Formats: sequence, structure tokens, C-alpha cells
Amino acid sequence: MSQLINYPHIASMVFGQPLFATHQLVQSVKAVLEPRLLGQFTANAESVSVVVNDLKLANQVEARSNDLMAINGVMVAGKLAIISVHGILVPRAGTIDASCNELISYEKLRNQISMAVEHELVEHIVLDFHSGGGAAMGCDECAEFIRAMSQIKPITAIINYAAYSAAFYLAAACSEIIASPTSGVGSIGVIIETAEISKYEEKMGVTYNTFYRGAHKNDFSPHEEITDQAVAEINKRLDSAYAMFTNSVAKHRDISVDDVIATEARLLDPKEALSLKLIDKIMPAQDAVNQLAQQYQIHSKPKSRSIQAQAKMLDMNCKL
Repeated sequence: MSQLINYPHIASMVFGQPLFATHQLVQSVKAVLEPRLLGQFTANAESVSVVVNDLKLANQVEARSNDLMAINGVMVAGKLAIISVHGILVPRAGTIDASCNELISYEKLRNQISMAVEHELVEHIVLDFHSGGGAAMGCDECAEFIRAMSQIKPITAIINYAAYSAAFYLAAACSEIIASPTSGVGSIGVIIETAEISKYEEKMGVTYNTFYRGAHKNDFSPHEEITDQAVAEINKRLDSAYAMFTNSVAKHRDISVDDVIATEARLLDPKEALSLKLIDKIMPAQDAVNQLAQQYQIHSKPKSRSIQAQAKMLDMNCKL
């Protein structure tokens, strides 16, 4: 039985909101939403039933089978915890039809990282990125949380195969970034799109009458042409979100804000990203995971570290 999807709610998170997302991702989400919102979509069996078969990196780690376990989406293999960061990033947990894309919430990611930090067997956390970005709301808080947790246990970002916009925002906060040779990174920018369907409504003979108080209450209404006042508000929100993004990347990657801005939200290949100090290494994802796993097989740490980590985690949570 297919799950009912609240498309207007999803639309409210896409249109008129700052997004740390590639233009391609925004267009792909719009392609799903627009025909449904305009009543031009007819469901069929293929569109509501899509099988997703995602192979996790941890399934291939060179570890004994009894060392591999999955706890609430956190794959633990030996001393490593591997967490997938795949699909569209959103503030809170939610669901969407597979014909659109996978969703991962900043809330869920924080919970998974917390679980890995507190896990007594885990010495190193790996975030496996394949995302075109997502919502600006909640992204900075999640990035700062990742940076704080990396002071307790190292967190490596493996770009396998995309970390664009919001995904790169999070990756930049990790202790280290490793990109696979054919991956893509960057898109350090922010985008806002508004939907205006007044001409379509006029053609259909539909009129909306809106009554409100507060000069900005009706900004971004899809039922009328956008106003100069609304455009000014959009530019203020863009400037604020862009400054937050570029400053965060500059701080966590130890480069200048001007160098980050100079990328102009371009999609970068690994060699260019490495030359700009946006990543640390270029290596196939599986080789990177196996190399990390091997380090901990050779240099095992005393178990008392897990108690210290839990105590530090508790102290961090009190401060955050």
C-alpha cells in the first residue's frame, strides 16, 4: 500500500526558502512537485513503487562477519562506524516517495553520530556522502555539531560520489575529507526559487482573495506577481545564508573567505578541489575505508578511551 505524501508541505520547504542545493537538484524536485500540485499527474504502479537497493561501504570492509553490525542505520565494522549521508538533506525526519529521492534529516544524522561517539567499540566515524544538498535550515547547526564531535572521535568525510552544497557544508566540518577520483564537490552557494501561478489560475478561472495584516505577510504568494518588497527580502535572506555558508567552510577548512567566494558555487572535480584545499585526499572510497580499518587493526586503543569519550560527549551536549 503506497504512503500518502503531503506535497504542499514539501513544496513549502522548496519554494521561497534558502536552499544549499545544486540547481539540478532543485529542478529534479520541482519536476516531481509541479505536476502533482497543478493536478496534472496521474499515478501509476511504476511511480509509486520503486525498489531502492543501496550497498553500504561497510558491507565491503575487510572485517570478520561477527565484527559487522548495523544499529539504527549506523554500520559498525571493527573500530569504524560508517554512516550514509545520501539524498536530500532536510531539517527533520520525514518521508517522500522513492520516485523523488531519498531523504536524510540533520536531526537523524546528529542522532546517528551521537550513537557512534558513545559506542564503546567505535574509534573512528566515517560519513559516506552522496548528496546534492538540501535545506539551509538546520545545516549550520549540524555542521557545528559534527565539528564538536570530531574533537571526541575523528570523523572522516568520504565523498562517494557527490558532496554538493549542504552536503559539502557538513563535509567541511569533518576532521578530514577524502574524495573518490570521479566524485564532485563544491556548489558553495545558496538558491531561492519562488512559484507564481497566477496566469495558470486565470486560465483555469480560479481567483484567490487574500486578506492579511503585516506588510510582509503575503510576500512570496504564488497567486500574484512577485513584488519589489519580496525581492528585497529574498536578497537579504540570500546574503545572510551565503555569508554563513562561506564563513563556515573557510573556518573549518582553514582557508580565506575570499577563496571560498571565488569558487562562485561551481561544481568542482577532485583535483581542482584539492588544489583549492577544499579536500585533503583523492582515493577510491573502498580503499579509504580499508586503509582506516587497517590502521585500527594495527594500532588498537585501550578500552578506557570509550569511557573518556562518553564523558566528553556528555560535556559537549551540555554546551551545545
